[in-house]
Amino acid sequence: MGSLHEETKTNMSRNKIHSLASPSKPNSIPFSKSNPYRLYQVWKGNNKFLFGGRVVFGYDATSLFLTTFLIGAPAITFCIRTICLMIKEDDPPLKYPVLIGGLVLTVLDFTFLFLTSGRDPGIIPRNSKPPESDEAYTYTPSMEWINNKVGDIKLPRTKDVTVNGHTLKVKFCDTCLLYRPPRASHCSICNNCVQKFDHHCPWVGQCIGVRNYPFFIMFILSSTLLCIYVFAFSVVDILQQNALCGLQCHIMYYQ
Repeated sequence: MGSLHEETKTNMSRNKIHSLASPSKPNSIPFSKSNPYRLYQVWKGNNKFLFGGRVVFGYDATSLFLTTFLIGAPAITFCIRTICLMIKEDDPPLKYPVLIGGLVLTVLDFTFLFLTSGRDPGIIPRNSKPPESDEAYTYTPSMEWINNKVGDIKLPRTKDVTVNGHTLKVKFCDTCLLYRPPRASHCSICNNCVQKFDHHCPWVGQCIGVRNYPFFIMFILSSTLLCIYVFAFSVVDILQQNALCGLQCHIMYYQ
């Protein structure tokens, strides 16, 4: 009986956390003939949508142009330089692996960049009205309450929930009208609550959260590898050119 009681308590706690991250049914916006708008068309955040809402960009998505230029300009210049050396030199096969490696890293870098920027980072759907108070609170003078934006409903700013035997404190978001799950935070730039919010990256123009964090890590890794790759082979090429020029000058001097 004791184990059954603990399991029931754990399941109830998990459902409680899940209810914090999901709005109730009456607050959702169904698609019907009387309401022909999709959710992204009436979105209250600052996101930008493309392809019928399938691609989600942040508020400052225009920074992608600068990021694309800073990545693409050196990489493309390196590839063009490598092709020119392949045409001029008598033994171009040695340059093929260098060119292919540069192209692969560049494509991977751009792929992870747009997967990070164009995906939903883990936005928690906001409520159209505050949640109903289903718990009895012990009112104390030091308890902080939400402001009057939500009407006459009296809800505490924070409340405790129990998950797997651990008590966690969750905060109420005045903008999204919900209690944020643990590790969630509200992004002031995109104006959304995001699950496992890490930060808002201005270089990709998107929040970094639970759904695009792996792609962000791969973007950072591929960018670092591409930078090292281009720098290393550029230094090798400069040293080779200097050695070749020195050899030609030495031959001409002794002739």
